[in-house]
Amino acid sequence: MDIGKILLAISVVALPMLLAFTVPEIARGRIALALGDPTPAPNGRLSLNPLQYVHLMGTIVLPVLTVVLGSPLVFGWARPVAVDPRNFRHPRLDLAILAAAGPLSCLVMALLWALLAVRIAPHGWLGSGALAYWIAYMGSFGISINVFLAVLNLLPIPPFAGGRVLIGVLPLPAARALARLEPYGFWIVLGLLFLEFSHIISVLGPSVGWVRDLITRLAS
Repeated sequence: MDIGKILLAISVVALPMLLAFTVPEIARGRIALALGDPTPAPNGRLSLNPLQYVHLMGTIVLPVLTVVLGSPLVFGWARPVAVDPRNFRHPRLDLAILAAAGPLSCLVMALLWALLAVRIAPHGWLGSGALAYWIAYMGSFGISINVFLAVLNLLPIPPFAGGRVLIGVLPLPAARALARLEPYGFWIVLGLLFLEFSHIISVLGPSVGWVRDLITRLAS
């Protein structure tokens, strides 16, 4: 095990991973407030400081382990923002909007990382030589992790954002039936990843690649 390579890899992925897991929660808190729910405010969940949202296991330990072990997938989470749907004027629709905030914020971050990797780093505006390569690699990883998390979260199974959006827009009987899957949704997807890893990757991979290419072209 080459400790130097591991430390270099961690230095490249640390900031993009931190932001990829925490910024969606920052967005959720801000949007919840805009939709009429003040619940995040007294809990300190409107802070723009991503360190306020760090979860020891989900934001640090598990993601770092996936990098050290060379896993092609990076999993993790941040401390979630609590909301109270009773404060929303249109609870189902507003919860759907709130759910969409996560993937959308990831796509915005992917575009910003693409600008860093494609427009800023190659021109040496933040340095040259090894520093420029390091920034470009960081930007490239920032694109990848944010696009992957956006696509993963759009899976139409709650508690993923795609499932919660469907709950907000489907007719009530269908929404209730889908909502019953929420306690098991994460474990269903996790089980599929372990049991049918190659098939899941064959589905997610092209989607992630297409979105990544589109964002890179937009930044070029």
